[in-house]
Amino acid sequence: MKEEFKLVQFERKKGSKYNLDFLSLEHAKKVQNFHASFPVYEFTPLAEMKNTAKDMGLGNVYIKDESYRFGLNAFKVLGGSYSIGNYLANKLGENISDLPYEKLISDEIRERLGEITFITATDGNHGRGVAWTAKQLRQKSVVYMPKGSSKERLKNIQAEGAEASITDLNYDEAVRLAFSEAQKKGWVMVQDTAWEGYEDIPTWIIQGYGTMGYEAYTQLNEKPTHIFLQAGVGSFAGAITGFFSSIYGEERPIITIVEPNKADCVFRTADANDGKLHFVTGDMDTLMAGLACGEPCSIGWEILRDYADNFISCPDYAAAQGMRILGNPSHGDSKVISGESGASAFGCVAEIMRNPELKEIKEKLKLDEDSKVLFFSTEGDTDGESYKSIVWDGKYQRK
Repeated sequence: MKEEFKLVQFERKKGSKYNLDFLSLEHAKKVQNFHASFPVYEFTPLAEMKNTAKDMGLGNVYIKDESYRFGLNAFKVLGGSYSIGNYLANKLGENISDLPYEKLISDEIRERLGEITFITATDGNHGRGVAWTAKQLRQKSVVYMPKGSSKERLKNIQAEGAEASITDLNYDEAVRLAFSEAQKKGWVMVQDTAWEGYEDIPTWIIQGYGTMGYEAYTQLNEKPTHIFLQAGVGSFAGAITGFFSSIYGEERPIITIVEPNKADCVFRTADANDGKLHFVTGDMDTLMAGLACGEPCSIGWEILRDYADNFISCPDYAAAQGMRILGNPSHGDSKVISGESGASAFGCVAEIMRNPELKEIKEKLKLDEDSKVLFFSTEGDTDGESYKSIVWDGKYQRK
């Protein structure tokens, strides 16, 4: 496959759009209150990189650093914990607002619930979040990982008490296997991919990711002109797009969705723009393992369809460059340790700003010295060996 930068642009939709009430500021605060009940909870840092921004030709850059989240080195636990919390609240006939962490882990609640097994498919971060949450609640978890998954990520999931294994399937096939096992054995599927008949848990996961958006909104000292968001199935991208669109409406920042060339299902769906979801099949052997998803989340896509402005498919080397720059920013800026998926959107913008051959894309995105750009580094060095091979040894150079 030829690695290249590809751009699709949408005009802002007039008239009726997807309802964002479930991602409103008020609802995000409710979600954040749930997460704040966990003893390990604290706001993750919002790094301001003024000097790096200037060297890139931008006005300012903000990086929400999720490597500090719950001691798990990634953001995914926000969705896993909130969706499991909602599932248990429904099972108990209670409101999640009345079920903070201390009550959820109590003997009384454990006795009322009995034994539950949560199952999911993941490249690593989501599975670790689900396994961690299940462990806190003294419940069981089963995790299937696609072929090629990192052994380090597998061990981290197993360390949280999960029955975890790497399959010989791609991500979307692993999701179907998990769903089949859940139906067969009466387990609870916790996945951010939605389809007809399976929408409640993905919706709760999307809402759970809103805590990141809420924190960033309260931490920012200026309104961003642009937000760049990486996408796998599109649930995280949909959550943040929906949250900021709910707040700002037509005055929202320019929102751009970034994916790897080898797994750009959201980009392909946007490019076709025919009312159907478009899939990527095969191995999807991208560096950006957390984005190696071939089938968009239907809920995430409906948000992005109505509120995102741009969709980019980019080469793997852009993510690698993003990792190196964030780990070695301009003098005076604090570094951010960002993994392959976490650095992808930033790396994409860094290349667009610095490569003269991409000038046309830069102009179409309206990026210049006055732009204030917000990014979310959704993971740290969750695969330490891969991180070192890229940042220390220079793997995945521009071709």
